[in-house]
Amino acid sequence: MSTPPQSMASIRDRLSRSDDASGRFLWGADATICVAQLHDGTSLGGRLPQLAGRSVLVASRDQFAAALALVELDGVASRLIVGTPDLAAEHLATVVATGEVDAIVTDGEAPSNIPLRVRASTVVVPSPPPPSGCETEWVLLTSGTTGAPKMVVHSFATLAAPIAPDPAPDVVWGTFYDIRRYGGLQIFLRALLGRGSFVMSDAREPIGEHLVRLGSRGVTHVSGTPSHWRRALMSPAARSISPRYIRLSGEIADQGILDALRWFYPDAAVGHAFASTEAGVAFEVGDGLEGFPASFLGARRGVQIEVVDGSLRIRSPRTASRQLGDGRSSLAGDDGFVDTGDVVERRGDRYYFLGRQNGVINVGGLKVFPEEVEAAINRHPAVRMSMVRPKKNAFTGSLVAAEVVLKEPSGGDAGVDFKREILQLCHDRLAPHKVPATIQFVPALDLAAAGKLARHA
Repeated sequence: MSTPPQSMASIRDRLSRSDDASGRFLWGADATICVAQLHDGTSLGGRLPQLAGRSVLVASRDQFAAALALVELDGVASRLIVGTPDLAAEHLATVVATGEVDAIVTDGEAPSNIPLRVRASTVVVPSPPPPSGCETEWVLLTSGTTGAPKMVVHSFATLAAPIAPDPAPDVVWGTFYDIRRYGGLQIFLRALLGRGSFVMSDAREPIGEHLVRLGSRGVTHVSGTPSHWRRALMSPAARSISPRYIRLSGEIADQGILDALRWFYPDAAVGHAFASTEAGVAFEVGDGLEGFPASFLGARRGVQIEVVDGSLRIRSPRTASRQLGDGRSSLAGDDGFVDTGDVVERRGDRYYFLGRQNGVINVGGLKVFPEEVEAAINRHPAVRMSMVRPKKNAFTGSLVAAEVVLKEPSGGDAGVDFKREILQLCHDRLAPHKVPATIQFVPALDLAAAGKLARHA
């Protein structure tokens, strides 16, 4: 097979140029493969030629099987729709119709109206060279809280743009994400294209077992949301890993979790990244502080960042090109900037994230961002994590209510003292209308499938 032009380079093409793929691995909970096998192997039963040029939905329940299919189909399928594991049955028909799906790769039942059905597998066997390459359109599904997911269009170029080869040859990436979401896919591609190995998560696996498995594979770099990491630190198995690098993304990384990780893993560099399915990876912060330096505004490493009316806006070659369905096209405005919907505030020479525009609590006509209140609560040394929600009130419309998970269970006088201290922290850092009206200690907080706090549960 001739090498496609650089703009059309596929994952397998990039792997063919790697001189160390034989010493690199993908590890799932129940399967393992050498990365070198991905270049000249198939997990699709030799049916890749039938999938060439088609709009293919990868809807495997098994994450490892999905990963193999994504590598094999990139550069072969004209459109590759990455089905998330929680894609609801009632939304499947919309995804199929909007994506003009004419083939599906699955290890489960497939809709009868899809002409071509191919079985997903975790076993790779040698295969002939793939069909002549094309530039595959990648469609990622967002994790919206209600209704059908948005279908966001990327290319291999926009997905791979933030990725550079890892400087060390022994990098082993691990993640708490599922690779079928933007945050997990970024780490999966970072490992494959950056000459590393990769340890996948498994939704069936308790977090303690996952940490032990990460440790057994010698993981050096680990990625997850701040909520993932708070849960990890609550597990006795947190000492199973000794990472060199810890990356947070997907939620606001407040000072509480950054300090906790730096204390717990003193030999690790701790960084947090701002990224979204629509805007791509915008920037990474490695100075150990929440927020980001004001100097990031303007053009930086090919990414332009601006703040307009408190909203963070991004223009970059990493941005998705458009959204499928409902007559929508470009995600960017006429000026090429994507409005991320994240609200920031400048204090001195730094910007701090307050929260999402669509997540505001209205307290008597005054705005409260739940994440801003959580950041204040999480600074208390006894707090592991917290979640703030609106509580209906006849006079103000809503009040601020907080649920708090402590590092160690506490009741009686100690619990009363902690509530008093948390409230004092909030009074010291927040305007009066933002201070929680109620604080409830809970044993755990639910996470959504994307690893973020389940605010709309």
